[in-house]
Amino acid sequence: MARSRVSPLTAHHAVQLTSVARQESSHAEVFYFQKQMQTQTLMTFVLDDGESLEGFIEWYDQDVIKVRHGGRTLIYKSCIKYLYKSGENQK
Repeated sequence: MARSRVSPLTAHHAVQLTSVARQESSHAEVFYFQKQMQTQTLMTFVLDDGESLEGFIEWYDQDVIKVRHGGRTLIYKSCIKYLYKSGENQK
Protein backbone atom coordinates (compact mmCIF):
# COMPACT_ATOMS: atom_id res chain seq x y z
CA MET A 1 0.00 0.00 0.00
CA ALA A 2 1.49 3.35 -1.08
CA ARG A 3 1.67 6.18 1.40
CA SER A 4 0.12 9.44 0.31
CA ARG A 5 2.42 12.46 0.17
CA VAL A 6 1.52 15.23 2.60
CA SER A 7 2.08 18.75 1.26
CA PRO A 8 3.92 21.22 3.48
CA LEU A 9 1.19 23.70 2.61
CA THR A 10 -1.28 21.76 4.72
CA ALA A 11 0.86 19.69 7.09
CA HIS A 12 1.64 21.09 10.48
CA HIS A 13 5.19 20.51 11.66
CA ALA A 14 5.24 21.55 15.27
CA VAL A 15 8.14 23.82 16.04
CA GLN A 16 8.94 23.76 19.71
CA LEU A 17 10.37 27.08 20.76
CA THR A 18 10.96 27.89 24.36
CA SER A 19 9.70 31.17 25.73
CA VAL A 20 13.36 32.22 26.07
CA ALA A 21 13.95 31.78 22.32
CA ARG A 22 10.85 33.82 21.53
CA GLN A 23 11.99 36.64 23.83
CA GLU A 24 15.40 36.86 22.13
CA SER A 25 13.87 38.04 18.85
CA SER A 26 15.52 41.00 17.13
CA HIS A 27 12.17 41.90 15.52
CA ALA A 28 13.86 41.78 12.11
CA GLU A 29 11.27 39.28 10.86
CA VAL A 30 8.40 41.50 12.00
CA PHE A 31 9.91 44.53 10.27
CA TYR A 32 10.61 42.59 7.04
CA PHE A 33 7.12 41.04 6.78
CA GLN A 34 5.35 44.32 7.60
CA LYS A 35 7.34 46.16 4.93
CA GLN A 36 6.54 43.51 2.29
CA MET A 37 2.84 43.63 3.25
CA GLN A 38 2.68 47.44 3.05
CA THR A 39 4.43 47.64 -0.32
CA GLN A 40 2.53 44.61 -1.70
CA THR A 41 5.79 42.99 -2.83
CA LEU A 42 5.45 39.80 -4.87
CA MET A 43 7.31 37.09 -2.92
CA THR A 44 8.52 33.60 -3.80
CA PHE A 45 8.34 30.95 -1.07
CA VAL A 46 10.51 27.86 -1.57
CA LEU A 47 9.32 25.00 0.61
CA ASP A 48 11.26 22.12 2.19
CA ASP A 49 10.18 19.70 -0.55
CA GLY A 50 11.39 22.03 -3.34
CA GLU A 51 7.91 23.27 -4.30
CA SER A 52 7.66 27.02 -4.75
CA LEU A 53 4.74 29.38 -4.40
CA GLU A 54 4.56 32.99 -5.56
CA GLY A 55 2.23 35.51 -3.97
CA PHE A 56 1.70 38.47 -1.67
CA ILE A 57 1.89 38.28 2.12
CA GLU A 58 -1.58 39.05 3.43
CA TRP A 59 -0.85 38.47 7.14
CA TYR A 60 1.33 36.35 9.40
CA ASP A 61 1.73 35.25 12.99
CA GLN A 62 4.42 33.35 14.86
CA ASP A 63 3.66 30.06 13.06
CA VAL A 64 2.07 30.75 9.65
CA ILE A 65 2.02 33.16 6.71
CA LYS A 66 -1.15 33.76 4.70
CA VAL A 67 -0.28 34.20 1.01
CA ARG A 68 -2.58 35.64 -1.68
CA HIS A 69 -1.90 34.18 -5.13
CA GLY A 70 -5.17 33.94 -7.03
CA GLY A 71 -6.49 32.09 -3.98
CA ARG A 72 -5.33 32.24 -0.41
CA THR A 73 -3.00 29.74 1.25
CA LEU A 74 -1.66 29.32 4.78
CA ILE A 75 1.96 28.19 4.85
CA TYR A 76 3.54 26.96 8.07
CA LYS A 77 6.82 28.83 8.60
CA SER A 78 8.48 25.56 9.61
CA CYS A 79 7.91 24.29 6.03
CA ILE A 80 9.61 27.25 4.34
CA LYS A 81 13.21 26.64 3.27
CA TYR A 82 13.66 30.28 2.18
CA LEU A 83 11.78 33.19 0.63
CA TYR A 84 12.73 36.15 -1.50
CA LYS A 85 11.29 39.07 -3.45
CA SER A 86 10.22 37.68 -6.82
CA GLY A 87 11.99 40.44 -8.78
CA GLU A 88 15.39 39.68 -7.25
CA ASN A 89 17.89 37.43 -9.05
CA GLN A 90 18.60 34.16 -7.26
CA LYS A 91 21.95 32.44 -7.86
